[in-house]
Amino acid sequence: MEARAIQRTVRQSARKMRLVIDLIRGRAVPEADAILRFSKKRAAKQIHKVLKSAVANAQQAAQRQNVPFDADLLRVKYAVVNEGATLKRFTAAAMGRGTPIMKRTSHVEIHVAGEAAPAAASPKAEAASPTKATAQAKSTGKRARAKTTKGGRKTKRKAAAKSKKAST
Repeated sequence: MEARAIQRTVRQSARKMRLVIDLIRGRAVPEADAILRFSKKRAAKQIHKVLKSAVANAQQAAQRQNVPFDADLLRVKYAVVNEGATLKRFTAAAMGRGTPIMKRTSHVEIHVAGEAAPAAASPKAEAASPTKATAQAKSTGKRARAKTTKGGRKTKRKAAAKSKKAST
């Protein structure tokens, strides 16, 4: 189960918010919740709102699909803070000048995902369909190695063709 939540135009700079979002990235939701709740940073309050919203979105998705839901099994899969629109203002300065004030905003995006059992691929299926290059390498007894061409790119197809010409 995966869900996301986005909050746009938060009135704080992205640089300050990234300090907090780095603390929770990749952690379990209960642990991230505790970190945000007890953090002294102002950004933690906004990020905590987004995290709660993402968990609620995951719960609603599970309810719609009629699958069991446990918020404690969710992890913060993706957490990022991007820059938003900058509000440009001016303030008075000496000698009749105006100096700019940049009021920065940011966008917070958090994805949470439940831990699912990984689907193991059967080794027989992989052995049943070898690629063309490995089939040629097995028939010649040599390993097809990628070689660099004029442009600096490595291609297995050209290396396999050269090894085939050399064996004949």
